[in-house]
Amino acid sequence: MDPLAASLRIAGSGLEAQSTRLRIVSENIANSRTTGDTPGADPYRRKTITFGSELDKLSGAQVVDVKKLGVDSSDFHEEYDPGNPAADTKGMVKMPNVNVLIEMADLRESNRSYDANLQTIKQTREMISSTLDLLKGSQ
Repeated sequence: MDPLAASLRIAGSGLEAQSTRLRIVSENIANSRTTGDTPGADPYRRKTITFGSELDKLSGAQVVDVKKLGVDSSDFHEEYDPGNPAADTKGMVKMPNVNVLIEMADLRESNRSYDANLQTIKQTREMISSTLDLLKGSQ
């Protein structure tokens, strides 16, 4: 197993996983105020992502993958908004179970992980290039 190729494969899988996570978090933020269409209808339900690891047969390295996309089963909260089409007879509207502060923290963490994987790829490519330059110079 070539360690440089393995590090590229590991970091690449991290990029893919964090890209999916960024998409899920962005969708949650975008729908944080999306209610149902009719009185009593359920609003948007927060999506979740679970990571796992698997053995990459080409490189022999453990890589990260998206194990499962799911939904958060926590309760919805209600707000008083009698003008909303989803309001019940008391004027209460079920609101999504999305906490924007948590989503922003997840977004920041995911962005940092994405950047770290990108830096790993850049540094590995530089090491490969330097190795090739050394080999060319020794001839």
